[in-house]
Amino acid sequence: MEFINNLSEVGELGNEGIYMRRSKLESYEDILGALVKKPLSIDVIAYETSMDCTFLRKRLGFLIKYGLVEERISSKKTLYAITERGVTVLKTLNFQKYLEKVVNTIKVMDEAFQVIPTISKRHDEK
Repeated sequence: MEFINNLSEVGELGNEGIYMRRSKLESYEDILGALVKKPLSIDVIAYETSMDCTFLRKRLGFLIKYGLVEERISSKKTLYAITERGVTVLKTLNFQKYLEKVVNTIKVMDEAFQVIPTISKRHDEK
């Protein structure tokens, strides 16, 4: 998928108070996540994702182009809704995040198991 590698112009405040760039993939994921419960207007999506409407329109255009989001036009306003394909992509992205956490946890546990014999040996020498 072409949206995985590029960085967007939109950013967010990181854990340490540093302004971080949000990748396009993260932007797409945030938009899909906002739309999971119900169709929303562009203003509500912008608020929930902390995105500028100009950039949001670009991201929505891409998601619509690839069938992940659909535009629902009524007489009063336009709403955006996630499609089944969009739900599947979002679930896949969420599962990848889960797997990354599992891998990181396993790495930490592996490092701990390597340190335990050293600590135990030092304790026995005393």
